[in-house]
Amino acid sequence: MNAVILAVAIMLTLSVLRVNVVLALFLGAIGGGLAGGLGFDATLSAFAEGLGGGASIAISYGMLGAFAMAISASGIPQWLADRIIQRVARTHKTAGLRISILGSILLMAFASQNVVPVHIAFIPILIPPLLGVFSSLQLDRRAVASTLSFGLIATYMLVPIGFGNIYLTQILAGNLNDNGLNIDPDLMPSAMALPVLGMFIGLLVAVFWTYRKPRHYHIAESALKTAKEEQPSMEPKAVLITLVSIAAALGVQLFTDSMAMGAATGFMMMILGGIVHWREADDVFARGVRMMALCGFIMISASGFAEVLRTTGDIPALVAMVEELVYGSKALAALLMLVVGLMITMGIGSSFSTIPIIATLYVPLALALGFSPLATAALVGASGALGDAGSPASDSTIGPTAGLDVDGQHDHIRDTVIPTFMHYNIPMILFAWIAAMIL
Repeated sequence: MNAVILAVAIMLTLSVLRVNVVLALFLGAIGGGLAGGLGFDATLSAFAEGLGGGASIAISYGMLGAFAMAISASGIPQWLADRIIQRVARTHKTAGLRISILGSILLMAFASQNVVPVHIAFIPILIPPLLGVFSSLQLDRRAVASTLSFGLIATYMLVPIGFGNIYLTQILAGNLNDNGLNIDPDLMPSAMALPVLGMFIGLLVAVFWTYRKPRHYHIAESALKTAKEEQPSMEPKAVLITLVSIAAALGVQLFTDSMAMGAATGFMMMILGGIVHWREADDVFARGVRMMALCGFIMISASGFAEVLRTTGDIPALVAMVEELVYGSKALAALLMLVVGLMITMGIGSSFSTIPIIATLYVPLALALGFSPLATAALVGASGALGDAGSPASDSTIGPTAGLDVDGQHDHIRDTVIPTFMHYNIPMILFAWIAAMIL
């Protein structure tokens, strides 16, 4: 069996059986390495070598967590949560309120990719105070997880700003042109429009059909405040300094192409502005890093897993298998390319890391089969993004779970991974296939 398929199958099976994701990644890597002929020692060596590749991501996540914790110190996230809690206490129209809350969460997820570039670090800050609200409204947290994942993924797939600029312009367009496809980077959003439309339909299905029914959760007595309680007021100075810090973080990130540098700049601005007292800065920083530690460790392990898959040499073999199976059929080739992309990204856990792997193989195959440049961009871009939703090792699933499972009532696999896999990967395959056929 192909080592990539076996490794991903082991990792997913163990994850579904509630084995810790880090251990599932490690055992999947061992199985894949042995199946790929590396031997036990070479597999461990490749895994260890790959761990370093995730270190920069882990550092970035730690810095983002610290910046998010500093923003929390300004009182703005708690103020937003309190406004929502007050509204819950004053209304009996729960159905409309559920939709408005999900809409607000979606906008926050959008903003986390470009306007306030903290990525998933905002989730453990903002979502836990709202768990009591979700429980009182009997809002299915699987709908919340689906909303968060959509906001995180669809934004970088469609909007070429912030993380979207990295994915669409630098990674996708850059790798397409490096592999012989002459295409304007400005066309990337057009290429990805139909796959994102498929995801949007999946979001509508999740919110208005699959998870529309009330779901009961235990509510802690202190989880939901009443409208009679005194709510904190926002100081204009705190709002101004926080907005300036966010703008500085975004500007530095775009200028240096470094999330860690941008987050560090934002954190320092919060200290200089007095939002975080310098005597408390170390504690705030440590709490922020600790908040994102599990996410970073999973991403480090996923990097080791990915290195084992690359070292086996079975990723090109998997793509070559697709080429042999299609017999010149564009329709079959597009479908198989998307499925293989799904398998690779499910294993690696990062669409940003998948594009460089598959572009060198997909671009020549697509050109040989007569796909247009725009159709090729849609195939490669969607193949890379497929699996970001639904992978146990993806930050787009780890982030929502980090916020929703604070009280132990949200399972990572059953309540985040499986719902996002079903509602996003399946429609994205369909709509990306349509895009490849008509563009």
